[in-house]
Amino acid sequence: MTVPAIDVHGLVKRYGTRTVVDHVDLKIMPGRICGFLGPNGSGKTTTLRMICGLLTPDGGEGTCLGFDIIKERDKVKAEAGYMTQRFGLYEDLTIRQNLEFVGRLYRLRNLRQVVDEALERLGLATRQHQLTGALSGGWKQRLALAACVLHQPKLLLLDEPTAGVDPKARRAFWDEIHTLASEGITVLVSTHYMDEAERCHEIAYIAYGRLMARGTAEEIIEQSGLVALVATGRGADRLAPELRDVPGVTAAAAFGTTLHICGPDREALWRTVAPFRREGLHWAEAAPTLEDVFIHLMGQARDNAQEDA
Repeated sequence: MTVPAIDVHGLVKRYGTRTVVDHVDLKIMPGRICGFLGPNGSGKTTTLRMICGLLTPDGGEGTCLGFDIIKERDKVKAEAGYMTQRFGLYEDLTIRQNLEFVGRLYRLRNLRQVVDEALERLGLATRQHQLTGALSGGWKQRLALAACVLHQPKLLLLDEPTAGVDPKARRAFWDEIHTLASEGITVLVSTHYMDEAERCHEIAYIAYGRLMARGTAEEIIEQSGLVALVATGRGADRLAPELRDVPGVTAAAAFGTTLHICGPDREALWRTVAPFRREGLHWAEAAPTLEDVFIHLMGQARDNAQEDA
């Protein structure tokens, strides 16, 4: 039986009186891409750091790549690659110099060959002597990923790796992530982009320290129990402010000239829009989106920042 790449239970992390990660369970099998989603301050980064041995949990236990995340932290760190939110390499070094520096930290043998292979794989070979500080966000992203996989890790932990990167670079990045997963590398990636979440094999949604949903995108949408309505016609998009805070409506947003609203009760939702069912405005049911579900879950979560008061 295959051993999970990540198998943690009841993870807790506190800072003062505030619990930023509150009894989180997470199991991911090898070669899977798991999207880790949640609002800012929800505990995603803290959870990633506990899993890879950079932080010690205040509670809970588990294994990463078969190693105890508390007792064998150094072994976990040796087998994992962690890409931070902020670019962490030296901007006054060239691409090659940065990769050689990282390779020396890992005491890699055949360093020149390893760096050459990483440069080719990530399309950086022709730019290898360019100063890192002169790179665009997309090229810095490629370099950061190259540094993460230089020591051939079995697990990648990526913390919002595509923030501020253009769509073409994001797509190329995700193509490479799927290639790495096909080679058996497990990936846990935090993101705010719904299209990226849908490219993951599975999703874990955390809000204010608590795991709120787990499964594939389709499973999470189905389990939410939400109903969505779409309005088309003249002025439909202008109704969002009037419907956004009505009881029973968890989200109301304009998409171009259409209006999209959702809620947990079908009959209540239709009653809510009854006053707006006028001539020239057409209402119809539609499938809720991941964004709908996550906004709904955020509304159900308790903001742990209140614990500081």
